Amino acid sequence: MMSSVTESARPELINLLDFDREGLKAFFVRINEKPFRATQLLKWIYQENVTNFDQMTNLSKTLRSYLKEHCSITAPEILIEQIASDGTRKWAIEMSCGNHVESVFIPEDKRGTLCVSSQIGCALACTFCSTARQGFNRNLSVSEIIGQLYVAQKRLGQKTRITNVVMMGMGEPLLNFNNVVAAMNLMMDDFTFGLSKRRVTISTSGIVPAMNRLNDVCDVSMAVSLHAANDGLRDKLVPINQKYPLKELMDACREYAKQGPRKHITFEYVMLEGVNDSVQDARQLVKLLKDVPSKINLIPFNPFPNSNYFCSPHEVISRFKDVLYKAGIVTTIRKTRGEDIDAACGQLVGKVKDKSRRNLKLQKMGDTYAT
Repeated sequence: MMSSVTESARPELINLLDFDREGLKAFFVRINEKPFRATQLLKWIYQENVTNFDQMTNLSKTLRSYLKEHCSITAPEILIEQIASDGTRKWAIEMSCGNHVESVFIPEDKRGTLCVSSQIGCALACTFCSTARQGFNRNLSVSEIIGQLYVAQKRLGQKTRITNVVMMGMGEPLLNFNNVVAAMNLMMDDFTFGLSKRRVTISTSGIVPAMNRLNDVCDVSMAVSLHAANDGLRDKLVPINQKYPLKELMDACREYAKQGPRKHITFEYVMLEGVNDSVQDARQLVKLLKDVPSKINLIPFNPFPNSNYFCSPHEVISRFKDVLYKAGIVTTIRKTRGEDIDAACGQLVGKVKDKSRRNLKLQKMGDTYAT
């Protein structure tokens, strides 16, 4: 009988979901096995959905015995599922120590997009984001990140395919650099989910050193949470701007866009009534992005209790878009999905224990994950 990937593993066991292909190759070399065993194992886990080592028949009996004694294949567990009126699904997914994060699946006619979390909580304290109110607990492991995709696809079944992944859930992905990169490499591996590099997107609030390094290790699409076109306002909305101001951020975006043909940056811009939605703000945005290959997603603000912000009226958002469009910038207004189950952008909260917030020394965190 197939063993359950949600079955608790003993602490000393090595969770094989924590390795991408290169990591698995190194693991097998350490135990005196051939590196090609990594490909065999990936196919069993991700393509055949086999987690019982005894059923991995092209592995030797000796190797299977070793894996049973020393390893596990342990994914996180879906605790709660909510389905919105528009078909959007939100899952509360349990991690260790009683914490859980939220992942969201957005079905569309020609694609299905999964929004994946990278941290339990978030330390960046963006003032318009509900996740930021939860504080920060810890980074997710590779198995906890790829596990969200694993359990989501298993829950959806073969008839509903996840075609796109956006690292836009809870947390700042580039402050969990190594684990996020390994997980994204797994998502794109031909022997796992085989997602196109253009269908995997990492979203960042602007951790510049990590942005500069990302091209060297993982070729994926990038989205930047911008939300303001001048440092004074962005310092308030996105406090990490105080460390990496707009000039440094735009320089990093230009460099990232240079690395591949037809590469551009998607800029996310939440529309806050009376805060960042004037015609003057739009013109500043045009000037800021004039030499950056880009497109812009205007995001109607999704309210949450005590946010002290309001969504810009539809006519104001349309006027803002017109200014950008006339300047030749590809601009879309994001359709709000899953709002009735709090699954819209900026509404994910999860459950965060032992939280801490601004005392995490973002300088040290940024330097650690970008080296």
